[in-house]
Amino acid sequence: MIDETEKSDLRAAQEGYEQLKKGIFSRVKIGLVHGRLDSGEREAVMKAFARGEIKALVATSVIEVGVDNPNATVMVIENAERFGLSQLHQMRGRIGRGSKASECFLFGEPKTVEGQKRLRIMTKTRDGFVIAEEDLKLRGPGEFLGTKQSGTPLFKYADPLADQESLLVARDMAAECLREKWLTDRTEWEVFRRHLEDCKIQY
Repeated sequence: MIDETEKSDLRAAQEGYEQLKKGIFSRVKIGLVHGRLDSGEREAVMKAFARGEIKALVATSVIEVGVDNPNATVMVIENAERFGLSQLHQMRGRIGRGSKASECFLFGEPKTVEGQKRLRIMTKTRDGFVIAEEDLKLRGPGEFLGTKQSGTPLFKYADPLADQESLLVARDMAAECLREKWLTDRTEWEVFRRHLEDCKIQY
């Protein structure tokens, strides 16, 4: 969020910037970056930050990508429970890009079990593949042939995550059926059915 609204308890980036500028960072130069800045102004702030002229940066999630500053070593993410795993991973990736030790602090009060799991996962791994897999488990894959990007797909008989190995076997068997053009009589169907049972796939 950029501005405070009556509908949100998120502290605005602008307000946070003013508080820090008058408070703990009153003796150093700090910058502010958000989505309403025009590209030229935002680029100027980011370059000053990279050069070390700006010592601290207050930003919205607009800094999720495009920040490559090896001197950036500390990140604080407020209301971390409001972000998805992939977004948190992307933001955390903006620090620790140099040889210096880096720390990322996540502050939040997740009200849901899913929110608690997301933050716990972030404290246990930096592996993007693991995070993507956990994100898929939490949010669901959405529609493969539609526009829905999360949720449980309408698979009737199998879970694409839990039954992945069996589904791959079934896929290969189906491809073989098409190549060989079998399953033309009852006997062949019984053979195929037994194969499915061996793979523990319901049909």
